[in-house]
Amino acid sequence: MIFFVYSIIVSTLGIILTSYLLLNLRQIKKLKAQPIIAGQPPLAIIIAVRNEEDDLEKALQSLCNINYNNHRLIVVNDRSTDRTAEILEGFNHPKLEIITIDTLPDGWLGKNNALYQGYKNSTEEWMLFTDADVEFHPDAISKAFGYVEMHDLDHLSVLPDVKSRSTLLNSVLATFSIMLMMVIRPWDARKPKRSGFIGVGAFNLVKRTAYEKAGTHVKIRLRPDDDLKLGQNIKRAGLRQDVLSGEGLICLEWYKNVNQFINGLMKNTFAVEGYNLFRSIADVLATLLLVALPVPIMLIFGDLDIRLMACLLLAIQFFYMTVVSPNKWWYALMIPYAGFLMAYICARSAFITLKQGGIYWRESFYPLAMLKGKE
Repeated sequence: MIFFVYSIIVSTLGIILTSYLLLNLRQIKKLKAQPIIAGQPPLAIIIAVRNEEDDLEKALQSLCNINYNNHRLIVVNDRSTDRTAEILEGFNHPKLEIITIDTLPDGWLGKNNALYQGYKNSTEEWMLFTDADVEFHPDAISKAFGYVEMHDLDHLSVLPDVKSRSTLLNSVLATFSIMLMMVIRPWDARKPKRSGFIGVGAFNLVKRTAYEKAGTHVKIRLRPDDDLKLGQNIKRAGLRQDVLSGEGLICLEWYKNVNQFINGLMKNTFAVEGYNLFRSIADVLATLLLVALPVPIMLIFGDLDIRLMACLLLAIQFFYMTVVSPNKWWYALMIPYAGFLMAYICARSAFITLKQGGIYWRESFYPLAMLKGKE
């Protein structure tokens, strides 16, 4: 009986979740559909780089070709030990300014300090915080400002096209994106009375006064999830923010394979949970019970009725993958695998952080007491 009730619950939740996402994701407009404004507010494009020799040249080249003249490109080289400095020196571009950091101040994560130093070395009305592996269409920034002007925004994030050379990782990212959307609810970012917010490391376009009112990176100097926290602080400060889909205009390869994905998320997943063990345990259980286990358990151990429910749930997942968020149909079959993977990352992130009493970030160690004492 309990098994039957469980099957009914997860099948019903699958229908509700798919309907909820279908309705809300349609609220997120596309960047490529936005107009290009005639005026160009002064803009500082700020990139923090550390050992980015593989992707930096391609990303910088795309920024050098943008159709937006009133900008300055500030690249902050944070203690790189590879060919990053050489690549930067070889870029002969009139709008490029290079800042080199040799020493990390106490109480800062490297990337957060680098972005903050970029802000301190700029005077422009607007700042675009972006990453060193992002490729921009020439019209991407002009279209973003077109939307900002129409809606009088203080902050705009753009969800990039995230693709990997690994087919397996692409299937995992499809499920990961669903889970992330449910947590932050970016479609509510524009609604002052809703808690949903948005912050994207690939594209955080923020007005200078809004950034300062939200506390700058000083307020989040020890947050590994700095992009999300910046967006959350902007929303909490009562400022106007929104989000667009960057499909076709802003893209990046976030990670090259599943191992990189695991190692990358392992460093900051416990931080997203506020270093709260009970929240992490709850997330692991919820991920297992609602994402990883339903279809396998229902198909393997269920009777005919329950297996029919499993088929219904699979059909719902196929519908999501192919219609709501267009992907390859078989990504739906990988949802259990992705669910187990995310549960593992969440559990191991908490375990490792607690075991070693903090986190290692860019070869520096940060005690847990320090991390918890900072917003």
